[in-house]
Amino acid sequence: MKKIIILSAILLFAKLSFGQTLSAENILKKVDANMVSKNRIMEAKMIIHGQRNDREISSKSYSEGIEKSFTEYLSPEREKGTKMLKMKNMLWIYTPATDRTIQLSGHLLRQSVMGSDLSYEDMMETRKLYEIYDAKILKQEKIDDRNTWLLELNAKVEDVAYVKSQIWIDTEKFVPLKQDFYAKSGQLLKRSTFSDIDKINGRWYPKKINYKDMLKNGKGTDFIMLKVSFNTNIPDYIFSKASLKK
Repeated sequence: MKKIIILSAILLFAKLSFGQTLSAENILKKVDANMVSKNRIMEAKMIIHGQRNDREISSKSYSEGIEKSFTEYLSPEREKGTKMLKMKNMLWIYTPATDRTIQLSGHLLRQSVMGSDLSYEDMMETRKLYEIYDAKILKQEKIDDRNTWLLELNAKVEDVAYVKSQIWIDTEKFVPLKQDFYAKSGQLLKRSTFSDIDKINGRWYPKKINYKDMLKNGKGTDFIMLKVSFNTNIPDYIFSKASLKK
C-alpha cells in the first residue's frame, strides 16, 4: 500500500511538472490572455524581404478589442499617409495619392498587404484562438531551448481563413513560438515564427514575428514591434471613416 501511495505521488508530481493537468482549451485561454487586450497602441516596422532588396515600412496602429483597429503608415514616402480602418468584418483603405477610400471584401481580402507575406485576411483575424478553434495536445517539443506544447487546432466556425493549424506554445510563458496554417486539403500555406519574447505591462508578448508564405520563395516578412502600450484610452473618433482623411 505504501508503495502505491509513493508511486501515485510521483506520477502526480510528474504531471504537475510537465503541465499535463492543463487542458488544450485552458492553454489556449492563457495564450489569448497574453495576446489579446482590451485595447492597444503600437508603433512597428515591417521588413519585407524581397529576392533582391528588402523594403521597410513603419506604422502606428490602434486597436480596441477584436472588432476595431486603425493603422496609419508613416514611411517610406511612397506609403506615408495610407490608412486602414477595420470595423467588425469590414475593411476600408485610404490612399493619399488618389485621395480615395475603398472598401475591401471577398477575394480582395486575400491580396498581399503592400507586397508582404501577409494578406488583408490575415490582418483582419483578431479573434481569440479559443473562440474559433477546437484544440488538442499532440505532444511536447523543444524549440531552441524552450519547452513547448504542440497543439492541433481545428476550426469550429466557418468564417475562418485557415481551417486547420498547428501551434507550438511556450509551456512557461504561454505565448506561441511557431504556428503553421493549413488549407482544407492539408497543404501548408503560411508559417508564423515568434521571437524576442518580453514581459510588457504584466503580460508576455512577442516583439518580433516572421510571417512566411510557404507557397513562395524567400525569407518572408518581419513584423517588429518598436513601442506598445496596453489598455490605454483611445478617442472614439479614431475608429471612424472620417479619421481616414484626417
